[in-house]
Amino acid sequence: MALSTFDDYLASTKQMVLQKKTASITTVAQMWSSPFHLAGTPGAGVLAGTDTAAGVVPTDATTGCPTINAFGGDGVGKITRINAYCSVAGQVMLADLLWKGGAYAYNANVTLTGQPSFASRVPSGTDFTGCEIWLEQVTAMTGSQSIRIQYTDGTDVSRDTGTIATGVAPILGRMYRLPMPGGKGVKRIDVVTSTVSTVGTFNVLVLRPLAYVRIPFAGYSEQRDMFGTGAPLIFADSALTVYNRPDSTALGLPEYDIEIASN
Repeated sequence: MALSTFDDYLASTKQMVLQKKTASITTVAQMWSSPFHLAGTPGAGVLAGTDTAAGVVPTDATTGCPTINAFGGDGVGKITRINAYCSVAGQVMLADLLWKGGAYAYNANVTLTGQPSFASRVPSGTDFTGCEIWLEQVTAMTGSQSIRIQYTDGTDVSRDTGTIATGVAPILGRMYRLPMPGGKGVKRIDVVTSTVSTVGTFNVLVLRPLAYVRIPFAGYSEQRDMFGTGAPLIFADSALTVYNRPDSTALGLPEYDIEIASN
């Protein structure tokens, strides 16, 4: 969808999508956390992944993700307006959850096969540069987790995050963004290796971040138009998810009201 002029935007079909949480959990200040399993609109999702051997590609039909109405024309849309809110100060991220593997055990050593492709959810079907690898804690661990992810980047080159230590015992919902050498994004997760920690499970996620908003104080709400959002591309089956990095030890109640324009 071009949306090359303001008249294009005015003539476009628009829909509003809501992603909000109405329950909070204890977090680590200044660290990312996942509220996917918490109550809200839509309802609570299931935090634990359902497949460690190949992973799955979540969609807007996945419990916990808002439904997106089908697009006409070229079948894609753009986020043209957002209103971001949280009950605590911090940063709120909106993302498309492209792939989810898990829940992996604290001592996982898994070589994946038959991984489903999420190419239909990246620009042009070939641009994986905006895709990132994240860890999502399903149950608390003891000890500092050491994690290594081997993956294939967007140019079909094999890559390795190296072994990364969390430095602390990860708690429920804690998230970590892993370093990705080469800067070409991620096309496929190939090997998941976890050591040192005892007890606990985690997911590996591939996220395509769509918006970041800083909430400077509790109860603040910020609205951005298409120039503020950059009008990122979105798909009718995108699995929209919201994450929070609070300044305090409470996750708070993050929320995104989203306008999607399509032709």
